[in-house]
Amino acid sequence: MLMAHPAVLRNLIEQYETLQVLQAENGSDEVRRRMEDLAYTLCVSTGTRDVDTALIAARHGLPGARPEDDSVLAV
Repeated sequence: MLMAHPAVLRNLIEQYETLQVLQAENGSDEVRRRMEDLAYTLCVSTGTRDVDTALIAARHGLPGARPEDDSVLAV
């Protein structure tokens, strides 16, 4: 499977985490829609089906991630 470039993954993670804070503070429809878009993009970029797994996989793909960590692999 192709994996997004680490810079792209880092940017997606940062955007999603920022929006999580905004969603917790005001919960606007615009923030919710943007979070849904980012969740979809993260899932496509990491080959996963839910945003929590996508975030784990994206972090795993960043430089400095432990190569022996197989927490995102199916059993």
